[in-house]
Amino acid sequence: MASRWTAAEPLASDKMNKKLVKLIKKSMKDKLVHRGVKETVKAVRKGAKGLVIIAADISPIDVLSHLPILCEDKSTAYIYVKSRAEIGEACKTKRPTSCVMITCPNEKTQAELRESWDRCYELVLAKNPYVN
Repeated sequence: MASRWTAAEPLASDKMNKKLVKLIKKSMKDKLVHRGVKETVKAVRKGAKGLVIIAADISPIDVLSHLPILCEDKSTAYIYVKSRAEIGEACKTKRPTSCVMITCPNEKTQAELRESWDRCYELVLAKNPYVN
């Protein structure tokens, strides 16, 4: 039997999922996170350098089916995670969140966060053959 997330490509592994959730939590403190479809699309369209994390359990999928295509057009890295509830919890909201974009932290003031962000970014690029 196939998993219900098989259409979500590239899908983060469990270990990678934990790293991404930690990164969201750290980034929330420094206000580097754009939450929800509207904010994420706006940031990607403006050309912000960042990492887009999309929940794979969205129903109906039409709500954000345009987002991966937009990310590929703008050469923005993106990845799917299994649960929108986890994304919402990491963003410190009670509601599940369908997608977030974590913008790139600057090197001077956020050195520790930058190191974590770089590592996650490399992992996402390795899993995502569509983004340069």
